Amino acid sequence: MIKSRQILLVLVFFCFLKSGFSQVGINTITPLSMLDINGNLSVKVVSLNGNGTGNGGSSVFITDGIYISIIPTATDDKFQLPNPTTVPGRMYIIRNIQNSITAQLTTPSGLLFPKNSTVGTSQIFMYEGNLRTVTVFSDGSNWTYIN
Repeated sequence: MIKSRQILLVLVFFCFLKSGFSQVGINTITPLSMLDINGNLSVKVVSLNGNGTGNGGSSVFITDGIYISIIPTATDDKFQLPNPTTVPGRMYIIRNIQNSITAQLTTPSGLLFPKNSTVGTSQIFMYEGNLRTVTVFSDGSNWTYIN
């Protein structure tokens, strides 16, 4: 009985040891990273319509997708990112596909920081010529964006 417990303990130990150093390769037999993809990657694409309430109205929540086409229907329609503390490491690519209507990107917590800056804001405005497309990353406290 004791011998079988010792064997079981050793097997469990090796299972945990193996999973702690696992690397997954897709289309490669020698992955060099935790996830190593040798080929193309597709991500979920979502379109979100504004609610037509503009700056003073309620937000449209971003809850799904990676590449998000936002479609404001009134000037400064709000589109709200998730709380960065609940989605550390998450990334979104967001594009305002309207040519003449400004969209407002907001966060319920933390701030939005442009890359290489220590000054953040609670919202950014996306329009032709200025932040038409942004990529945002959660660091677990705030969002960092690049365009």
